[in-house]
Amino acid sequence: MGWWLVDADTLVRSRFVISPYAETFASLNLLEGGVGAHPGETAWLRAHLPGYRALLAADPLTAPLVRGGLGQGWIADFLTPTPYDGESFEESLARVRATPPDEARADLRRSFGGPLPAALEERDDLPERAAAVLSHVWEDAVRPYWDRRRRVLEADVVARLAQVSRGGWVAVLDSLRPGRTRWLGENRLQVNLQQNPPREITSGAELLFVPVTVQRAGWVSWEGRERYAIMYPCTGVLAEDHDRRAVPSGLGALVGAARAGLLVLLGTPMTTTQLVAVTGQGLGSVGRHLRVLLNAGMVERRRTGKSVLYVRTAAGEVLVEASGGGAGEREPEPGVR
Repeated sequence: MGWWLVDADTLVRSRFVISPYAETFASLNLLEGGVGAHPGETAWLRAHLPGYRALLAADPLTAPLVRGGLGQGWIADFLTPTPYDGESFEESLARVRATPPDEARADLRRSFGGPLPAALEERDDLPERAAAVLSHVWEDAVRPYWDRRRRVLEADVVARLAQVSRGGWVAVLDSLRPGRTRWLGENRLQVNLQQNPPREITSGAELLFVPVTVQRAGWVSWEGRERYAIMYPCTGVLAEDHDRRAVPSGLGALVGAARAGLLVLLGTPMTTTQLVAVTGQGLGSVGRHLRVLLNAGMVERRRTGKSVLYVRTAAGEVLVEASGGGAGEREPEPGVR
């Protein structure tokens, strides 16, 4: 297994970061694999896989570059720059483009597991070609959904931070990629199942956790000895397409569409902050709607550690079920679950 030696100070200072580039790279992996993990990903693939395949077919060098760069057990390092907090997709992509050609070829040899095809070995424009593919994926298949995806990612971060406050970092690390990430004790953090030598993270180094919405995605990256990152998939209820979940029309007519949407979501306990992140409604609006639902006995509050969670009451459950539950569901919008 691959593991990192992480001291307590580094772990305590670690942070969650949202990266549009990481989301795009995860989406590239999904396009290359061609199989969705759930109906939302399947719909997204149906919408965007033809354009991606046409891009590969238009240039005989692009397909081997992408497939070799993604590798079987090792991704070419230059394709996965370690994120910075607040860095735009374009800023991350510029770092890919700036990779020296010799360095890109060396990274590709490792991901290929041997010599490069002659056609790639002779090229100095491999970073630019890779950047062009990633730019296509961003513009065509990620950017149109980024606002909604970002809200889902933000909600996941909120949930992870609440988990830290309840059960400490060990519970969070074990749940990032179940079966792959795991706290082994004695300052050892398992990051994958690869048989790679352990890496000692220098005390004071930056350790980042970066969520993506693609359900089978996950990788690690580092920059020198100063910055490390673990990219992991959103899991559980927060990875679902909350804001596209069907709201029974009768329930919306009875309590109002916005309150009905919250009531449907609260089949799973969520904080006010999570509801704001997932729905895109303002904090004041969410608070007012929750107050009405509380006064009507449709939801109740539960305190967990420092967090206040809202969840449907038995009366709220009856109302949702009586109004038709999942009737009239729409196909998920591509790219978001």
